[in-house]
Amino acid sequence: MIYRFKSKAGADVIMLQPQGEQILRLLSRETAGPGLLRGAQLPEASAALERAVAEDEAAFAQLQAEASAAGEPPPRREGISLRQRVWPLLELIGHAQRAEADVVWGV
Repeated sequence: MIYRFKSKAGADVIMLQPQGEQILRLLSRETAGPGLLRGAQLPEASAALERAVAEDEAAFAQLQAEASAAGEPPPRREGISLRQRVWPLLELIGHAQRAEADVVWGV
């Protein structure tokens, strides 16, 4: 399954199922079926994604600090970070906010 986030304000953002479901859980949304973020909900959605990114980066920094304190080589991120993953959707949300448009998926 593919998630396609759409808005009249910008280009579609496409994610594979695991990543799309991760994002929807961060937004406290159902992963099944279509969904909608109304214009008034966009600031809250953006803030939720930014909080999740900050928590993810803090957890990774903690892992690096613990490895350094133990004299081990610091861990490296494998794959795409959460910041990289949510960036296109945050951009779409920002464009939608400025255009007073909604963001939809699954339609």
